[in-house]
Amino acid sequence: MPKKILMPIDLNAPTSWIKPMAEAQNLLAQGGGELHVVSVLPDFGMSMVGAFFQSGFEQSALKAFGEALRNWVRDNVPNAIEVHPHVLHGNIYDEILRAADKLDVDLIIMGAHRPEAKDYLLGPNAARVVRHARQSVYVVRD
Repeated sequence: MPKKILMPIDLNAPTSWIKPMAEAQNLLAQGGGELHVVSVLPDFGMSMVGAFFQSGFEQSALKAFGEALRNWVRDNVPNAIEVHPHVLHGNIYDEILRAADKLDVDLIIMGAHRPEAKDYLLGPNAARVVRHARQSVYVVRD
């Protein structure tokens, strides 16, 4: 059984966490361990995009994002589970992969939406994580 699970979530998309959270609970109930919940605030991309925002916007957005993630953990993760929330900032799949390596997790468990023709098999972030992760990846369909 995995001892450290990383679960990326989109706070605005319950399909990204409802079923994966249930699966993570099942796995952790069998052997204990810890859950690392990550959510990624995308960066501006091109630097010229950042010029359209007020100075300090990213810092205040990260602070609000962190508070929203802590509230999500409080409302959705049972007290019996050791959980660690992490706010990441940057490219979604790169940050998930970086966190998985840095936290030395055994398993990444993540949701993926039903595929559309443009997605071929998985959503773009889930597909990249599956292709590039050093850890096992458990993809849960919504």
